[in-house]
Amino acid sequence: PGRFNVADHFILPGLAAGRAERPYLYCGEAVLTYDALHRQANRVGNALRRLGVRRGQRVVLLMDDSLAFPPCFWGAVRVGAVVVPLNTVLTPREYCHCLDDSRGSVLIVDAALWPRVAPIAQGLRHLRHTIIANGTVAGLPALESLLAAEGDTLRTALRSPEDPALWLYTSGSTGPPKAAVHRQRDMVYVAEHYLRRVLRLRPDDLGFSAPKLSFAYGLGNSLYFPPASGSAAVIQSGPATPRACFEVLARFRPTVFYAVPTLYAALLELYEAWLRGQEAPPAPLPRLEHLRLAISGGEPLPLEVLRRWRRHFGLPILDGIGSSEALHFYIANTPERLCEGSTGVPVPGYRVRLVDAAQRDVAPGEVGELWVRGGSIAPRYWNSPARTRAAMRGGWLATGDRFRCDAEGFYWYQGRNDDMLKVGGSWVSPAEVERALLSHPAVAECAVVGRPDASGLVEAVAFVVLGDGHPPAADMEAVLMAHAAECVAPFKVPRRVMFVPALPRTATGKIQRFRLRGRRVCSVPTS
Repeated sequence: PGRFNVADHFILPGLAAGRAERPYLYCGEAVLTYDALHRQANRVGNALRRLGVRRGQRVVLLMDDSLAFPPCFWGAVRVGAVVVPLNTVLTPREYCHCLDDSRGSVLIVDAALWPRVAPIAQGLRHLRHTIIANGTVAGLPALESLLAAEGDTLRTALRSPEDPALWLYTSGSTGPPKAAVHRQRDMVYVAEHYLRRVLRLRPDDLGFSAPKLSFAYGLGNSLYFPPASGSAAVIQSGPATPRACFEVLARFRPTVFYAVPTLYAALLELYEAWLRGQEAPPAPLPRLEHLRLAISGGEPLPLEVLRRWRRHFGLPILDGIGSSEALHFYIANTPERLCEGSTGVPVPGYRVRLVDAAQRDVAPGEVGELWVRGGSIAPRYWNSPARTRAAMRGGWLATGDRFRCDAEGFYWYQGRNDDMLKVGGSWVSPAEVERALLSHPAVAECAVVGRPDASGLVEAVAFVVLGDGHPPAADMEAVLMAHAAECVAPFKVPRRVMFVPALPRTATGKIQRFRLRGRRVCSVPTS
């Protein structure tokens, strides 16, 4: 419709259909029903209006997965605000950029995450209110107390389908994070195409997403896929470790599991350790016979990981690719069309093309850059016209990913146009990590590249040239990794450091990264 609100689109039909008392989300011992979601979202919206939040203003969420997240998200959307969920493992410098760049007027932050924001909170120009969720912080209002004073009915702010509802910050190859602007209609488009036409979730399904709600992948899986299908989901606070995920899988017995390849590989390592008797297994040993779908995204899925998973659990993993700019998957394997090792076929509702450097379509079977078009593609990046022009090309999103398409219509990942790495489902800029390492006085030069580990998954490896007066020491690798951890988010810290006398370069001085990608890694400093 010309005027609507996407929160009402997802929440109200279920209430009218009699699902008010059915579970929407499980988290540990707690359950959030659809009726409780509706009432709590209304209370959040009333609280935000009382604080003076107007249509179009940004409400920033820095929250781990919990039952407080969805009411805050939908409540802000219902009053016409724009929700900006942030990754929970960024650095204070990155939080400062996102909060200032978004001009967020309200920040809702978990008590456990407040120490990451506290050092920069006083210098934020646009922030007017900070609310503490899931705990208390002296001197700041608690979300629970604010909501207790509000009513649970709310007048919804109607918006145009083209009005913004959600911003998602994504890393770039250069510069600070940039926000992909998503409209009121975008989540609806994903639900109508990927959810209904590929996943085909049923009301009796129970999903479990290891990726968090602050990511586009997890946001779809846990926030709006359940109400769009009348189903329920399980979320998990804290890190999605293999052991914790197995505990959730055993306890709740979900029918759909969403994860990234790195986690699938880690789950297999733990499971195989149990089988070998290297660790004490739980009783009974998880068999995962309750799963009917296992979904993978965030980075390419190695064929060996897929085959090991199928061998142990008798179920394929359906790999796919999406992005923050597209909100969810635009190419995916499906239960009906599966080709092991490929990324899949275009999701209904999305058009894709492969182009060469001159932006011409490549011949069948040749490698080209993937461009994608569909109704959930962000029309722009906030406050970044140059990066918008580089990525959004007349309605097409230039992804920077290189693919080839076979005769059967399946797409096969061939790498990136740039040096960006996808590690554990998150983008890592080698230039950013290199700057962090170069800030250590012992480092004269360095280069960071992605290399496959034993499971075929990409890990970041740093090649370092030490400066004069800094001979290699047995603990130098640990020293540099600890230094990097002080400068960048934990997932960006290189997994290995190799010390070399010089970096390979071209005649013009450019680092030959392809030579580093093929070099044997030694984690012990060498001269």
